[in-house]
Amino acid sequence: MACLVAAACTGGTSTPPSAPDFKGMAAALKTELVERHGESQRARVERGIDQVAALWRKQDGDLAAFVREHFLADPKELDAMFARFEANFEQLDGHLVEIGREMRRASDLDSGPLLKVDPLFAGYDPSAHTIEDLFTNKLGFIVLLNFPLRSLEEKLDEGKTYSRHEWAEVRLAGRFARRVPPEINQEIAAAGTAAELYIAEYNIWMHHLLDQQGRRIFPKGLRLLSHWNLRDELKADYADRADGLTKQRMIARVMERIVTQTIPQVVIDNPAVDWNPFTNQVTASPAAEIEDNAPKRSASIDPAAEADVRYGRLRGNFLAARRADPYSPSAPTEIARAFDMGAETPEERVKALLTEVLSSPLVGKVAAMVQEKLGRPLEPHDIWYNGFVARGRIPEAELDARSRARYPTAEAFARDMPRILKELGFSDERARYLAARILVDPARGSGHAMGAGRRGDFPRLRTRIERDGMNYKGYNIAIHEFGHNVEQVFSLYDVDHTLLAGVPNTAFTEALAFVFQARDLELLGFPKPDAASERLRVLNDFWQTWEIAGVALVDIAVWHWMYEHPDASPRELRDATMRIARETWNQYYAPVLGGKDSLLLGIYSHMIDSPLYLFNYPLGHLIAFQIEEHIRKAGTIGPEFERMTKFGAVTPDLWMERATGAPVSARPLLQATEAAVRQ
Repeated sequence: MACLVAAACTGGTSTPPSAPDFKGMAAALKTELVERHGESQRARVERGIDQVAALWRKQDGDLAAFVREHFLADPKELDAMFARFEANFEQLDGHLVEIGREMRRASDLDSGPLLKVDPLFAGYDPSAHTIEDLFTNKLGFIVLLNFPLRSLEEKLDEGKTYSRHEWAEVRLAGRFARRVPPEINQEIAAAGTAAELYIAEYNIWMHHLLDQQGRRIFPKGLRLLSHWNLRDELKADYADRADGLTKQRMIARVMERIVTQTIPQVVIDNPAVDWNPFTNQVTASPAAEIEDNAPKRSASIDPAAEADVRYGRLRGNFLAARRADPYSPSAPTEIARAFDMGAETPEERVKALLTEVLSSPLVGKVAAMVQEKLGRPLEPHDIWYNGFVARGRIPEAELDARSRARYPTAEAFARDMPRILKELGFSDERARYLAARILVDPARGSGHAMGAGRRGDFPRLRTRIERDGMNYKGYNIAIHEFGHNVEQVFSLYDVDHTLLAGVPNTAFTEALAFVFQARDLELLGFPKPDAASERLRVLNDFWQTWEIAGVALVDIAVWHWMYEHPDASPRELRDATMRIARETWNQYYAPVLGGKDSLLLGIYSHMIDSPLYLFNYPLGHLIAFQIEEHIRKAGTIGPEFERMTKFGAVTPDLWMERATGAPVSARPLLQATEAAVRQ
C-alpha cells in the first residue's frame, strides 16, 4: 500500500480551501440514519458522517444524498464492500508502483549516461492525483463513511483488541485521513528526486586525493559515493596497518569539507583533478594517473566551492513537505507525520530511546575497550570503529577479491540467492519461492530495495556493481537489501490481508535487513562466529547504535530548526546544521572521542535525500537486537523470519510482542552490552 499511502501523506498547499459548515446538516443526518438503522449503529453513523464532513467540499455535491445512499449497516454488505476495496486497491497500488519504477529506471540503474529528461521522468509521481481522484469519484468518501479513522492514541491503546480484519479496516481508512491537492504531491516527488539524484552522483575519486606530503594513498580506480562508501572505506581501513590511520583522517577531512560546503565543485566525481582536502588545493591530474576507463571530465583547476547545493536540496524537501501541513490537522508538520503517521511512535518516545543509549555509562566502558584495541587515543572518526566484527580484521582487498570472484555481475548474485537463503535456514522450497520473486539490478547509487505493491509483481534488489565486479561494499549492501526483499515478499504474498502488507514502520524493515547483513561474512564463505565472536557482536551492535543515534538527533533537530525558520536561506540552514551537529557531538561524543566541534554527525546523505529517515536506523538496531536474541534462542533464521514478517503493518509494540514477546526497548541491548563488558 506504499504508493497510495505516500500520496495520501504528502503534499498540500499553504492555504487549504475552507470546508463548508456542515454542522447542522450533519446533526440532522445522524438522527435520520440512527432512526433508519437502529441505535446499535449510532457510533458508526456519528463517526462516519464526521469523517466525511471534515473533507467534503462544495464541489463534491449533495452531502446528504451521498450519506443516505452509501452508508451500509448490513455486516454482510459491509464485508463484501471491504473485500472489493482490498482487491482493487492491491491492483491499483501495485501498478502505480510499477509505473513509478519504470519511470525511474534510467536514474536508479547503472545503465549508461543520464539524459536531461531522465530526472524529469524520475520526478514524475504517477500516484500524485490518485487520492484526489478517489475523493472526486466518492470512493474515498465511501471508505470514510463506513470505516473508522483511528488516532495514534487509539491504535496504541486499543490495537491489541483489534481483529486482523479490523486492523485491515484501520489501514483502509487511514489512507484517506487527508485530502491533498495532487499538484503538491508532484512537487514533493520532484523535490525528493532532485535530492536523490544529487546524492546518487556525489562520488569522490580517491586515487586523486593527496595527503600532506603529496602522496596518493588510495588505489587507482577507487570511486566512492558519499557518505556510504566513504564511511565503509574508513571502516575497512582499520585493517590497513601501514596507511589506515592516514586514510581515515583524510576521509574524515573530506567529510567535513562536504558538510561545510567548502569542497571544491570541480573535484566532485572528477578523476581529472587532484585534491588535497587539508589545504583545499586543486591541481590537474597527470595523464598517467587518470583511470583508463574513467569518464572524461574537466581538468579545470577552479577551486571555487560547491556553494550550498547540499542544503538547497534539503531546504527543497522541507518547502515541499511544508505545503502539506494545512491538510494535516492531526499531524500538522512533517515531523509529526514522520513519527505519528509513519513510525506510529511518538517523537518523544523515540528520542528517549536514543538518549538512553547515548547517555549510558556503558559508552565510556566500551570506548575504553576500543582504545585498548587500537593502542592509541581515540579520534572522532573512531565513531565508525568496526574492529569488534570479523570483517574489521580482514583486509579490504581480500574481501573485495572474494566478492568479485563470486559476483562478477548482478546475474551471478541472483543465481546464488537460493544458496544464501538455505544457509540462513530457509527450506529448499521456501528458498526457491523467495528467489523466484526477487529480481536483481545494478544500481547507479549505493543501492536500495524496491518493494512491489501487488502479488504478481516482484521486489527489486539494487546494489552497486563496479566494472570489475561486485566489491565487498556492494556485496555488504546487497545482503542488507536482500533482507529487505525477503521481508517484502512475505509481507505481501503471504499476509492474510494485503491492506496489512509491510511491517509497522521503516525501522522494522531496516531491523530485518540487519539480520541478514550481520551474517554477510559467513555467507561469503568465512567461518561462523564462535562464543568470543558473539560477545564482540554485542559490543559492535552497541557501538553502531550509539553512533547513529546522535546522527538521528541531529536530523530531527535540523527539521525543527527549519520549521522555526521557514524563510532561511540554504546558507543559513548550512550554518544551523553545523551548529546542531557540533552541539550534539560535544554533548555525547567529544567526552569519549575528543575532537571538540566535530562535524561528522552532519555527513549522512539520508539527511538530504530521505527526509526524517535517520531515526529509523538506531531504532532499527534496537529492534534488530531484540529480533536477533529471539532468533538465536529459536536456533534458526528462516522459519522465524517468515513468521514475523507475515504479521504485517500493525503498530510497533504489537508487532514486537507477537514476534519476540516484548515491546520495543533499549534494555535488551544495554543489558547484553553490560554482560559483554564484564566478560
